[in-house]
Amino acid sequence: MDKLRKKRLLNNGIAIVLVIVLYVLLEILIRTELLNPIGFTSDFFKKMFINIILAVSLNLVTGFLGQLSLGHAGFMSVGAYTAALITIHADLPIYIEFPLALLAGGLMAVVFGLIVGIPCLRLKGDYLAILTLGFGEIIKVIMTNLKGLTNGASGLNAIPSYSKFGYVYFISILTVYIIYKFIKSRHGRAVISIRENEIAAESCGVNLTYYKLFAFLIASFFAGIAGGLYAHNIGYIAPKTFDYNYSIEILIMVVLGGMGSITGSVVAACALTIIPQLLKYMNLGQYQMLLYSIILIAIMLFRPYGLMGKYEFSLSKLLNKGKRASQGGTENE
Repeated sequence: MDKLRKKRLLNNGIAIVLVIVLYVLLEILIRTELLNPIGFTSDFFKKMFINIILAVSLNLVTGFLGQLSLGHAGFMSVGAYTAALITIHADLPIYIEFPLALLAGGLMAVVFGLIVGIPCLRLKGDYLAILTLGFGEIIKVIMTNLKGLTNGASGLNAIPSYSKFGYVYFISILTVYIIYKFIKSRHGRAVISIRENEIAAESCGVNLTYYKLFAFLIASFFAGIAGGLYAHNIGYIAPKTFDYNYSIEILIMVVLGGMGSITGSVVAACALTIIPQLLKYMNLGQYQMLLYSIILIAIMLFRPYGLMGKYEFSLSKLLNKGKRASQGGTENE
């Protein structure tokens, strides 16, 4: 048991070191502006990690729970507006104001997730997709008509630039870690069992309504957090920013990476943030949607389960493989 615990602590220690090393490398690239000519600025990297939060959280509902949701941008907009309104009107120190705004944005998204989730999750397949799509449009209309609060179609501006790269990076890492741990837990296995066979899961004592709603609310919370980070990065938000096209874009990341693979969502979110920027750099930005279509068709033909399928990157497996390879090499000698 002690050996297993030591091994786990070693793996966790290595993972933490890798996370910190990656952060330091990216900070060096941002501060030295080496990649600025390509467009890989601080804003670009922040956008990439916000996309990771959105893709991983949506994968919890679409990939692991097996429920097709097209309203993720709606929850993001709720979090963005809530967080922005708090930081615009509150007069608190940044180290209190910003975390409070992000938490409030996530919790408000949970409230809307509860309102939508209770009736929505009684449905499945196309019906659920249509209903969540409708929710996203309803939120957009509400934000447009609450002129006294949200400034209507003109949107909110002068939002403080609180989303520093370090905040976005570590919140995205924390999001991935929490959702990964949730999936590996008893509750996560219950969620996956619902995806595989609802009738069999219910017959084994899994509360379908509870776990569907639970997963839906977790995804809503992190979408709200992502919205708060987005608002304080761009400095301006409007209802049209969070239309159904944005929800489709997030869904594409999930499908491309592999529904049921957190690793796949991270890889796809990075790829679909980097590719458009490279196309702009090569003056091929007008072909962005064409390239997206070709990539999706190719994936559906040759990798119908996505780039990673249901595969998850495991540091312990990688270390064990390296250890076995080195032992094999020593024995051969």
